[in-house]
Amino acid sequence: MRIGHCHHCGTRLEFSEKVFRNDTCTNCGSDVHCCLNCTEYDESAPNQCREPQAEKVSVKDRRNFCDYFNLREAKVASTTRDKAAQAKRKLEDLFKNLK
Repeated sequence: MRIGHCHHCGTRLEFSEKVFRNDTCTNCGSDVHCCLNCTEYDESAPNQCREPQAEKVSVKDRRNFCDYFNLREAKVASTTRDKAAQAKRKLEDLFKNLK
């Protein structure tokens, strides 16, 4: 049994076999076989991947053909969502001062 969490919404994901390229999150529909759900994903690594033989993937939140994909078990917050929330807070703070 493979257990992980969706990179987008955090929903617990369970797979009886390996994760296939077309698998999606049961809650939000996001692609599961993508860099953001992989154990090898690392923002500080070259090409944001710790696997040196992996081909570069430019869109990290979409399905890909990477043979090194391994479902990350730990729940990880989406950095994209965090950055968007931070930007929204900054805008709200800016407009509070104008009222």
